[in-house]
Amino acid sequence: MPAQNQAPEGAGTVADSVGNWVDRLAPPATRPYLRLSRADRPAGTWLLLLPCWWSVLLASLHVGSFSWTAAWVMIVCAIGAFLMRAAGCTWNDITDRKYDAEVARTRSRPIPSGQVTVKQAAIWMVVQALVAFGLLLTLHPTAIFLGVLSLAPVCVYPFAKRFTWWPQVFLGIAFNWGALLGWAAVTGTLGWPAVILYFSGMAWTIFYDTIYAHQDTEDDALIGVKSTARLFGENSPRILRIFMALTVVLLTFAIILALPQAHVLRFVIALGAAWAMAWHLIWQLRKLAINDPEICLELFRANRNAGLLPVLFFACALFV
Repeated sequence: MPAQNQAPEGAGTVADSVGNWVDRLAPPATRPYLRLSRADRPAGTWLLLLPCWWSVLLASLHVGSFSWTAAWVMIVCAIGAFLMRAAGCTWNDITDRKYDAEVARTRSRPIPSGQVTVKQAAIWMVVQALVAFGLLLTLHPTAIFLGVLSLAPVCVYPFAKRFTWWPQVFLGIAFNWGALLGWAAVTGTLGWPAVILYFSGMAWTIFYDTIYAHQDTEDDALIGVKSTARLFGENSPRILRIFMALTVVLLTFAIILALPQAHVLRFVIALGAAWAMAWHLIWQLRKLAINDPEICLELFRANRNAGLLPVLFFACALFV
């Protein structure tokens, strides 16, 4: 699907993602679509994927072993996270195209900058979603049902910033759905550990996306877009401590519920996931400067590493 009025090669870069592999290596005709999919910015894919992997590994700890089914679910989640985040971002860019044109950081995105039309973007979104749906069909029926159900919060999220000061809650609802889906794909049903894990992920999402939203508070105020960054204002560091604590406490509770009969070493290593993540979030708060967009973006991206810590600890616990 060649973009209409495409910028010359080397042009069309996105303001907050310059010099990435898409700009340097991708064929020029594909670049606007890869930018719509945020292939140039993998942090969001990681943040969508990690609750899935937490859930698959915690479910494996719950049943006592890591199976070939669990391995396949992790692969499906990895590919599906990329595709669904890509489709979701494309949908977000379609619905937000007028707002994006008024914000310095986003006016260079493919739609407001004229690299692709709305129709082209919509076709690209559907293609990505259909491929993801094909992968979903390989999982347990309960997981398939949950995957289809996840489309509701994905569709609603882009509009949340227009009617609530808490759009990050809606992002959390959508971005942590994998905590439910991964558990169901491994065990065939939902369980309380998955639900608690889901709410832990939601608290974490509010934490990191509030930091991210502080990049745009001035522009958001001018155009009337709401966010927790604007709502919390200068009190953000203090309020984010609450969401940090909720993330860690709920993650700890999910681990305890999932491993009622685990031997001591496995249980202690699994619990280490929550406390390792806690130290990383504490470091972020110590470094946070809400009026410095570069630091906010750096800390937002650092949450990939924060989320990988539970993956590492859960994996180690499985093999002791």
